[in-house]
Order: sequence, then structure tokens, then C-alpha cells
Amino acid sequence: MLEAIFYEVASIDGDYAHLRREDSEDDDLKLVARALLPAEIMEGSRLKYEFMQYEIC
Repeated sequence: MLEAIFYEVASIDGDYAHLRREDSEDDDLKLVARALLPAEIMEGSRLKYEFMQYEIC
């Protein structure tokens, strides 16, 4: 069973958002198309990724 992964929206750059994984010490950011994310996200939003979907939490 897969567990949920939590991200913070580090920045938004046009059609893409840079996400920082909360449970990682690594500074690498994940680049995700805004079309895959909830429309109402802002920088600093907390997201949950589960079952191949992102949702604000």
C-alpha cells in the first residue's frame, strides 16, 4: 500500500510549479505542470499526493 506524500509549493513559474517534498532533507524541487494541480494553489500551499492525484490539505 502506498502512503501519501506531502509537498509544499515552493514557487510557481507560469504553467509549472516547483514542489518541495516535506519529508526530505534534499533541496531538490519537483517540477509539475499546473494542469495536474488544484487551480487554487499559491506559493506556500501544502499538497497531498495520493492515488496519482494532488489535493490541497
